Amino acid sequence: MTDAKPAEFTETPPSGKTFVPLSGAHDPVLIAEVLENLNIRGGHTYVDGTLGLGGYTRAILAKADCRVIAIDRDPAAIDAAKAWAGEYGGRLTLIHGRFGDMAELVTGPVAGIALDFGVSSPQLDMPERGFSFRLDGPLDMRMEGSAGGRSAADLVNTASEAGLADIIHEYGEERAARRIARAIVESRAENPITRTGQLARIVRKVVRGDGRIDPATRTFQALRIAVNDELGEIGRAMDAAQKLLEPGGRLAVVSFHSLEDRIVKTAMRASAGLEGGGSRHLPQKETGAPAFRIISRKPITPTEAECERNPRSRSARLRVAERIAPSEKEDAS
Repeated sequence: MTDAKPAEFTETPPSGKTFVPLSGAHDPVLIAEVLENLNIRGGHTYVDGTLGLGGYTRAILAKADCRVIAIDRDPAAIDAAKAWAGEYGGRLTLIHGRFGDMAELVTGPVAGIALDFGVSSPQLDMPERGFSFRLDGPLDMRMEGSAGGRSAADLVNTASEAGLADIIHEYGEERAARRIARAIVESRAENPITRTGQLARIVRKVVRGDGRIDPATRTFQALRIAVNDELGEIGRAMDAAQKLLEPGGRLAVVSFHSLEDRIVKTAMRASAGLEGGGSRHLPQKETGAPAFRIISRKPITPTEAECERNPRSRSARLRVAERIAPSEKEDAS
């Protein structure tokens, strides 16, 4: 989940208390657009599948006298939220888990689901988490920490050269994937690659920067996606949302790069009966009546003002779909 800073969002909930973000909390990307499209109403339950710093969760709770079930696979995010969860008088439930499993984690139906993909600012800013090429730390990248299976270090030190090249090319969309993979294999033959700084230096020797982004950006993105099975998780989440939403319930999804957005777009269109699937990251679907109506035919993008306030938001894309009742077979578009 990617959040901006500083936080400037303030709402007045039905209780009359003013919502003020926690000190250091960040303004979530496309927050006004997400709130508008979720149709937040009192007395209903919403799911924030990517809790992160709590930006979407707190904004939804401030918008109406509703309930939010917030999920995050990062235990640090859940622990941090426990410090302020009590402010909402029992309207907030925290669940440690993956948003791809939300149909099993949450007892539905629910009126809306918000998803905000990617890595959060605290994860990037904590070198010990191993997500950042800017800060030297252990090469980890696991969202769940040590409980999350193999680390990025495990991957770069054991995968074949061809396997690494495929990961870097497919998930990072890196043209120099083969040369980077070869450099990684040559380097690890001398010493294991265990630090983010090590890996970043290896990539920077191979890829010439253009002054806009760090040459290591795409490789780090690719490894993070592979370690956490992020694209597979998105595919499972799209299927889970269909099972969990009540008729008329909205799904609002914010993605940050083309791989994520492509899966979301394909899944929404397939569920709306507009086209088939075709992605290995999407669960196999049975044919039948449309399950969704597309609300945003084109992705909703941040305003220039938001992009200036938060450069990370520039690549954000919001797509929205509405769950339709099984009897609504006429026009799902």
